[in-house]
Amino acid sequence: MLFDLHVHTSYSSCSSLKVKDCLDQAAAIGLDGVCITDHHSMKAKEILSEGIQENGVFVIIGLEYSTRQGDFLVFGLNDEPPLGLSAQQLFCLVEGYNAIAISAHPFRQQRLVSEQLFAEGWCQIVETLNGRNTDEENFKAISQLSKYNLVQCGGSDAHTREELGTFTTQFMTPIHSKEEFIRFLKDGRCKPWVFGKAS
Repeated sequence: MLFDLHVHTSYSSCSSLKVKDCLDQAAAIGLDGVCITDHHSMKAKEILSEGIQENGVFVIIGLEYSTRQGDFLVFGLNDEPPLGLSAQQLFCLVEGYNAIAISAHPFRQQRLVSEQLFAEGWCQIVETLNGRNTDEENFKAISQLSKYNLVQCGGSDAHTREELGTFTTQFMTPIHSKEEFIRFLKDGRCKPWVFGKAS
């Protein structure tokens, strides 16, 4: 199954992608699932239920959380975390709820993730392919973090309809629930996948 793990809708002030357009485009280009990861917000839950939609696209609603040590895609929490947490506090929070936090675009200029989080074992899953990164930034994530034996994934970081699905995550096993989605990521039953470059 191919999931775009990193999608911003118009619930993020920086995005023009409406939720309905996101789902329509995902089905049109052949994605099996999308993860809505608005900045510090899970407001998409107000209009959308997680799971398989009428058009067959599986939706997971998480969020992108910013800390001084980097940005993280968070899945599995019922509510939005309080603002101002450190990366370590965020990881302790998600562990308590059997949720996950994924390092987003770790080598993006001006949004670097602290490598100490990988060296000390705090972060086990990393987005090594990001659609808004430069090729060099993606290459650095793959090459420089390989020594830590991390689970790798990919996402478009879409803010427009055209950007959706540029990079995805391929799961080796069909996903039937959010719990399976989280477990398969933790177990490393996935890999980053180049699906289609934005035009």
